[in-house]
Amino acid sequence: MPLYRIYRMKDSPRQQFRWAPHLSGCASLKPRDYEPGGQVEARNEYDAWQALRDSEEPMMVGDLLEADGQLRVCKYVGFEPAQWVIPELKQQVEPQPVPEGAESTVS
Repeated sequence: MPLYRIYRMKDSPRQQFRWAPHLSGCASLKPRDYEPGGQVEARNEYDAWQALRDSEEPMMVGDLLEADGQLRVCKYVGFEPAQWVIPELKQQVEPQPVPEGAESTVS
């Protein structure tokens, strides 16, 4: 049976996630909105949800399961594919040095 890694959504983003309109397709999620939440061994996502349902920390809307590098997010309609969105670092453009002897034209 696969071993699923659990990621729990933090409370603040969970409220936004819960009230956002349902969109089908792969969800784009930010790693900063999640905390590691342990592991569970199960046949599939729904078996994991069932195993955790009566535990101290059941799966909630917005929580993630990861197995074999695949992320699945828990939604009201079931589990759907997800992916991490890593923000790109903004490159700082350094000004070009003005060659010596070149005159600056300022209007």
